[in-house]
Order: sequence, then C-alpha cells, then structure tokens
Amino acid sequence: MTVQTQPLSGTFVADPAHSSFQFQVRHMGVSLFRASFADVEARLTAAPDGLRVEGVARAESVSITAPAEFREHVVYGEDFFDAHRNPQITVASDDVRLAEDGTVTARGTLTVRGVTRPVAATGTYTPLVEDPYGTRRMAIELSTTVDRRDWGLDWQMPLPKGGDALGYPVQIDAHLELLQQAGR
Repeated sequence: MTVQTQPLSGTFVADPAHSSFQFQVRHMGVSLFRASFADVEARLTAAPDGLRVEGVARAESVSITAPAEFREHVVYGEDFFDAHRNPQITVASDDVRLAEDGTVTARGTLTVRGVTRPVAATGTYTPLVEDPYGTRRMAIELSTTVDRRDWGLDWQMPLPKGGDALGYPVQIDAHLELLQQAGR
C-alpha cells in the first residue's frame, strides 16, 4: 500500500459500504439520541493543482436508522424532517482544505427541510493510498455542531422540573471513504 505524496487531484466518490452520516442530540436532558442515514452519496472533486477542492453530499431522509415509531414521527412529521416534501438532506462545499498535518476544514451549505444555511466542519483525512486491488482511496471524517432551529426544526416540549425534552445543538458527523474515479 502506498501513500499519496503529490497534491490531491481528480474525482472521488464515497464507497457506500464504508461511509456514513450520523447525528446526535441531547434527549430528555440525560442522554444522547444517535441516528444515522443508510442511503448516502458523496462526491469530492480536486483541481489538478490540488489547491481547490469541492464536494457535495446527500442523504435520503427516509433512510434514517431508528425504531419504526420514531421514523414515522420524526422523518415524516412536519415538526422534523418532513420527508414527504423534503426527501433529501444535502451538503455542498466549494471550500474544502486539506492541510499537510492531516486536518481538513470545509465551508459550505447544509440544506434540511428546504432551508439552506451556511455551515463549517472540521476533521481529519487519511491521504490517498492504493489498495491491493489497485483502487486508490482516501478517507475524510468531518464533524460540526449546528442549532437545529436554524433549519426550522424547532419542536420542543418542556420537562416538568425544567429543561427541554430535546436539545437544540445537534452534532453531525460524516465518515467518508472515497474512491478515486478513472482518469485520476
């Protein structure tokens, strides 16, 4: 297995078997509720100079991995994802920066329920390697925390002794294993 030492260039697509989008939010003030989306896609394009990298990703709202009763209320409910009218959650970035120390920053937009807002994420990446089968791949892990109210996800229920049933900060994590496409 060899490690990439030249600037990144070309088009990369997420390997769905090794990629995921997840989120977590405080529930009843005592624990974190975690869920992920099973149907995700991502594409990263790097200019030949390796300095300009952009990406786009999407998740199908209905592919959330959670108990059925939760999916019915949260995925299809108008208080949350409203998937009948807004079947996809998308991220677009024309400012992805891969630093020599293995860190990555991305600035772009997140669209949920038809509402598009700016978002920034940070994380790490694994440089381009060639596997034993000749496929060139890399990994990017990004994380950000957003206030769900910024996307119209403002449902709330007060707890009897104070506090909220559902936290407003939501942590979003993307774990992407990206395969370089032909034409490298």
